[in-house]
Formats: sequence, structure tokens, C-alpha cells
Amino acid sequence: MKSNFTELKLRQLDTSLDQWQKADLPSRPPSGWIKAIREGLGMAASHLAVRLGVKPSTVTRMEGSEADDTISLGTLRRAAEALGCELQYALVPKQNLAGALENRAMTVARQQMAAISHTMALEAQSTSRESFEAQTRALAENLLKGSRRSLWRQKSSP
Repeated sequence: MKSNFTELKLRQLDTSLDQWQKADLPSRPPSGWIKAIREGLGMAASHLAVRLGVKPSTVTRMEGSEADDTISLGTLRRAAEALGCELQYALVPKQNLAGALENRAMTVARQQMAAISHTMALEAQSTSRESFEAQTRALAENLLKGSRRSLWRQKSSP
């Protein structure tokens, strides 16, 4: 039952994230969204400062911290509200999560099979390439059926 629930959650999350992946959103302006929108509205930094209840120098630092990727989400949310905007936040995977899990399982399976294959070759018991690939795919499928956490315990690239 737990496995079915986990799979359902994964599919639902992939569906939600798919909308973000397809959105083709523009990149953040080099000066950041706060400054770009403020200037687009024709609003002086001092006017935004009043709306935020801070000093104009704080607005300048806020805009700089956004441009430098050091702004907090809370600060960005307050600035968005003061500008009449809504902050939308998401981590958008470069591929769907199910595909990422399958790739990770294959990577771990290849690592495990390489160690086994090396030992077998030393003992003159190596198998054909086709057999090796079939065993690797079967191991990856078994890894996916087990704990997903175990996929990330292995050392390798992301």
C-alpha cells in the first residue's frame, strides 16, 4: 500500500511540476525583479521604501541582494506585495522526477555491476555485454522497488 501511495505522490508532483517546466518563464532581469518592476511602474525607491516602512537605502540594499541571489524569500515576498505582485516560488527539475529516479537507479546499478563484473573477469567468469546490460536493468528495477533513500546513499554525480 505504501508503495502505491508513494508512486501516486510522485506522479502528482510530476504533473504539478510539468506546468512549471512548460511555462517557458523569462529569466530574472540582471538587476532583479524588484528594481525592474519598480522602475517599470515609474516608482521611485523612496516611494517603495514608504510602502515597505523602511529607509530608501534599505530598498537599494534589497534590490542589490536580489541581484546577488542573497535575498531571503520573506523579504522578496514583502517587496512583491508592496509592488502589487505575487511571489511564486518553485524548484523546477530539469527532467521529471520519475525519469530522474530511473536514471539514478541505472547509475547505482551500473556502479554495483561494474564491481561485480571486474571480480568475475579476474576469475575468468565474465559474461556477455548483453547479459551484463540485462542484469544491470534488472538490478535497477529492483532498486526502484526498494527504498528510494538507498539510491542516494551511493557516491556519484547528481
